[in-house]
Amino acid sequence: MPLRIAVFGAGSVGCHLGGLLAAVCEVTLIGRPQAMEAVRERGLRLTGGGRADTRIAPALLRASSEPSAVAGADYVLVTVKSGATREAAAAIGAHLGTDAVVVSFQNGLRNPEVLRAALPPGAVVLTGMVPYNVVRTGPAAFHQGTAGALMVDDTPDAGALVAALRRAGLEAQPRADMGPVQYAKLLMNLNNAVNALSGLPLRDQLGARAYRRCLALCQEEALAAFRAAGVVPARLGPVPVSLAPRLLRLPDAVFRRVAAASLRVDGRARSSMWEDLERGRPTEVGSLQGEVVALAARHGLATPVNARLVELVREAEAAGAGRARRWPGAELYAELRGAAGR
Repeated sequence: MPLRIAVFGAGSVGCHLGGLLAAVCEVTLIGRPQAMEAVRERGLRLTGGGRADTRIAPALLRASSEPSAVAGADYVLVTVKSGATREAAAAIGAHLGTDAVVVSFQNGLRNPEVLRAALPPGAVVLTGMVPYNVVRTGPAAFHQGTAGALMVDDTPDAGALVAALRRAGLEAQPRADMGPVQYAKLLMNLNNAVNALSGLPLRDQLGARAYRRCLALCQEEALAAFRAAGVVPARLGPVPVSLAPRLLRLPDAVFRRVAAASLRVDGRARSSMWEDLERGRPTEVGSLQGEVVALAARHGLATPVNARLVELVREAEAAGAGRARRWPGAELYAELRGAAGR
């Protein structure tokens, strides 16, 4: 029998993963009623990621808005926002098979722990990481704007999933160090708030030194908190994480030469936080900048830059769908330097 995979919280990332896996697995997408109705009517259209335009016919997917649809799945990929993790576990817990493996493909540090605590005793939960950006471009259309390898705990329970991901054309790496990987991903995800407040595509925002300086301030505070906690993030790219803030501060012309790979981003790519603000949804800033603030506080450190970004994103959330203030780079940098007393 084909591997049976359920994607719970099938938004941009979930539909992208589920859509590609549908070529080699039996896939059920579980998400918002309106979104799942679009999948039932149209199937999926997936673009970007270096692949040809891919269309998945409705007949190749099951789409549901009911948590009970996870029943019978060999793997349940959880792709909800971090703030909905506990609720997701409560919703699917009663329907999981005894042999089902739950995989957290979410941002943030705590979601696998939250799932283990809230699911029935004995449930197998793996940590996963999605390195690339996916944005919704239509009712059932999704675009991958950046690249990278999926990562998941290197355990026997992950073997069949990793094999399926590779058969579906996705690069997938089993890792024995998913804790450090999560911290490294958190450092990268600190740019989500900067990108969301800029209102710009990722390539344009990362190409502007003022915005990169904002990210450098965030990462410096995070790295100090990591050192205090004894955390050593994994090295996921060519540059050691300790050097990232210095690299980000380089003048634009030098940065383009030294860090060309960082700008090898699709022109349509945006952060998921930008998409949340555009659609009037709660963001994950509490699990990104907020995680840095909390970790630092436990070790007696202040993080005024990350704390101020949390406040600015909360203000943008309160403004409503598509009404968030768009911060020019120089103004945002001055705001964050002021918060830090510089």
